[in-house]
Amino acid sequence: MTDAQETAAETALRTTGGAPPDDVEPAPIPLLEPREGIPPVVATDDALAEVIDAFARGTGPVAVDAERASGYRYGQRAYLVQLRREGAGSALIDPVGCPDLSGLGEVLAGAEWILHAATQDLPCLREIGMIPTRLFDTELAGRLAGFPRVGLGAMVESVLGYALEKGHSAVDWSTRPLPEPWLRYAALDVELLVDLRDALEKELDRQGKLEWARQEFDAIAAAPPAPPRKDPWRRTSGMHKVRRRRQMAVVRELWTARDKVAQRRDVSPGKVLSDSAIVEAALAVPANLQALTALPGFGHRMGRRQLEQWQAAVDRAKALPDAELPQPGQPLNGPPPPRSWADKDPAAAARLSAARAAVSALAEELNLPQENLITPDTVRRVCWEPPAEATVAAVTEALAGHGARAWQIELVAPLLARALTATA
Repeated sequence: MTDAQETAAETALRTTGGAPPDDVEPAPIPLLEPREGIPPVVATDDALAEVIDAFARGTGPVAVDAERASGYRYGQRAYLVQLRREGAGSALIDPVGCPDLSGLGEVLAGAEWILHAATQDLPCLREIGMIPTRLFDTELAGRLAGFPRVGLGAMVESVLGYALEKGHSAVDWSTRPLPEPWLRYAALDVELLVDLRDALEKELDRQGKLEWARQEFDAIAAAPPAPPRKDPWRRTSGMHKVRRRRQMAVVRELWTARDKVAQRRDVSPGKVLSDSAIVEAALAVPANLQALTALPGFGHRMGRRQLEQWQAAVDRAKALPDAELPQPGQPLNGPPPPRSWADKDPAAAARLSAARAAVSALAEELNLPQENLITPDTVRRVCWEPPAEATVAAVTEALAGHGARAWQIELVAPLLARALTATA
């Protein structure tokens, strides 16, 4: 970071997002430019070997980002990986041409990786062999530091005083060749990540929150891959309208048929058949192809072969014996929804109300989001099944069992113990 950038960062971090006083005309924010231009896209083994060598000789942390084709392609694979490191410059790598980046991951294994919203990119990076052992998440750092807006553009602007180009975050990154404006946008995403990380580290240290952040980053890096969702069809948008088990079976059959088509064609499931169309078919349970065609989402623009496969899915659901129909709701892994607590267990509802109030007050005092102080799910679990004795030690053990970090336990355990005791 240059002296000018460091001064701007320190000034911004001491104010509410760097906003000037009302009586001062704000200076225009300069648009960020790539320092070395836009690097060529790496799509061959020979070019990748050069990048690996360059980044192995680089020093310090490495900025990492990935672009996916969400809404266009099936799954969440990476279609572009961007990196930047001192002594190596920036690199843009095409995982379609270079699907195995484990060699690059190995030479960077000892470095700290800087990502913005790390949990979004780590799954697709893991698929291509990029797995960090240490990381710094600039979005999470911004949350812990109390920034009201933690998007990358907002953070770079308020902390470093530069504006990032906008408009390409939701494009189809599977497009080949990638247009030059998209590549420029992608390269700029890692241009100042190291500078942003350094400024945020200073601010977290000033607020006494740096150790909290380190524990959070370590937890993200050590977390195993998320297991596959059970009954993913239940997450169909509009599912709350579907009440009967036979209708649920229609959703399940249509969702499964759609998923197979989407995977085979490598397109987003929503481009094959919309969630709203699935729900309409479930509510109507059409008797035949003509009835299906009359429903929203199954109009004449859809080919007869497609319509037949959707009607076949509906017919399979209609033919199922009652014993094979899905049960309403998902098996609960944990407490029921809080809205039902007052009826099911008034004492638990009282505990939860007291605990939420205490956590909210502390989060406001510390100037960080409640969900970062302690996850709402953890609070619900402790309040629904509290320890036999509401001591700080017992609550500490319960919080640790639910995966809370040491800094969270130190701050929250006394609050929850008092809330549980007061409502006993």
